[in-house]
Order: sequence, then structure tokens, then C-alpha cells
Amino acid sequence: MIMADWTKRFSLQGKRALVTGASKGIGLSICEVLADAGADIAAAGRDEAGLEEAGRLVEARGRNFLPIAADLATVAGAEATAQAALEHFGTVDILVNNAGVALIDPILEASAEDWDITMAVNLRAPYLLAKALAPCMIAQKAGKIVNISSQAGVIAIEEHAAYSASKGGLNSLTKVMMAEWAKYNIQCNAICPTIILTPMGEQVWGKPEKGQPMLDKTPLGRFGKPVEVADMVLYLAAPASDLVNGEIMLIDGGFASV
Repeated sequence: MIMADWTKRFSLQGKRALVTGASKGIGLSICEVLADAGADIAAAGRDEAGLEEAGRLVEARGRNFLPIAADLATVAGAEATAQAALEHFGTVDILVNNAGVALIDPILEASAEDWDITMAVNLRAPYLLAKALAPCMIAQKAGKIVNISSQAGVIAIEEHAAYSASKGGLNSLTKVMMAEWAKYNIQCNAICPTIILTPMGEQVWGKPEKGQPMLDKTPLGRFGKPVEVADMVLYLAAPASDLVNGEIMLIDGGFASV
């Protein structure tokens, strides 16, 4: 039987979410959208001023907010982030692995250090956070894990070797999470956006000589906005998507389809 009020299918009232990379760009927008839908938010990031802004947005909607200063490039940082959210909320219903780094170079010029940092933040941290939070989701027989990946994890983009490898790994990790945890009513999905015009996106793609070739290959003819990713996160975090599991969802203006 379908719930009569469609807003209930997209409501996060009473839910508790941990969002990483929450101090700017996509993560900040995710905090705002999830709070608007009713969720209390634990926001992890390195920029304390950005976390204060996230707090203002969340608390303006009457939601509980926990800022977590976190360095997700370290094992200890990822584990402490999960522990802080659990100690504050008691449980976490929604994990959004959004934190990421993009260190861009041709393969022949890229450093091993940049490779290691990319893998630590983009792939190991989501693994550690999910591992730490899955037990409470299993115990309550409900949970949502949303991994923010990239179209670069699905298609080849020059100068993105480490980034693409980390996001391709995140996509595969998402499917294994689904295979192991679906029986506990935990939905694990990944979102693969095209270029999103955050400060990081502007830094890499803002120059016309860099960005225009990508736009020329995009049928929609534009890059994305942070709120468009946040809205997809809301869908995957809400009851409306309870049958969606293990999916790698491109939101790329048609780029990968042509």
C-alpha cells in the first residue's frame, strides 16, 4: 500500500546522518538538504569556518548539529569521526561518504605520495567509516550508506589516474557493502556526478581550455550544481529508495551515454 502523503516517502524526520567533507561545496549542500528533510547532522571536515556555516544552516532548520574536525587521510581520523557521531547520537541511520581529494597529474608526472593520499581519503576512509557504523545499522535492521563517487570512476579521463582508481574502487566497494549488508535492510549506493562547480571543481575545470572539451562532450551542455548531488543523496537516504541497492548512479548530463 502506497503512503498517501508523498512527502513522507522523502522525509528524514528523526534520522541521524553523518556527512563527511561537509564544510564546503557538495558536502555543505548535502547537510542543508538532509536537515531540510528532517535529519539531525554530524558534519565532518577540516575547515572549521565551513563547519560553522554548516551548523548555522542545520540549526536554522531546528535540527541537532555536531561539528567534527577530522583528518580522514589517517586511520585514526576516520575511526574517531565515526566514534564521535555514535557518542553524540547513539546511532547513525545515514552515512554519506562525501570527503574527497583530487590531485591531478599525468601518470608519468604523478607522485606516489599523491596516490597514497588519494586512496586514503577517497577509498580507505569510506571503508573505515562504513565498517565502524554498519554494526549499529545491523542492530536496528535499517541503514543508508551513500558514497559520493565520480563519473571518473566509470569512464577514463586524462590526468585522473589516482582519482579514477579511487572512485572505481569506491564503486566496487559499494557493491560489496550491498552484498554483505542488504540482508540487514541496509541500502548502499554510489553517486557518480559529472564536474560539479564547487571550489575544487572550479580549480580543476574553470579555465575554458580545460572545461570546454568536457562541455562539448556533455549532451546537456553544462556542469552540475552541488544541490543536484544533494537532492540525489536525499532520494537515496529516504524511504522512497528502499528498493535501490548496490547501484552506481551517474548524474552527468548524458556524458557517459554517448
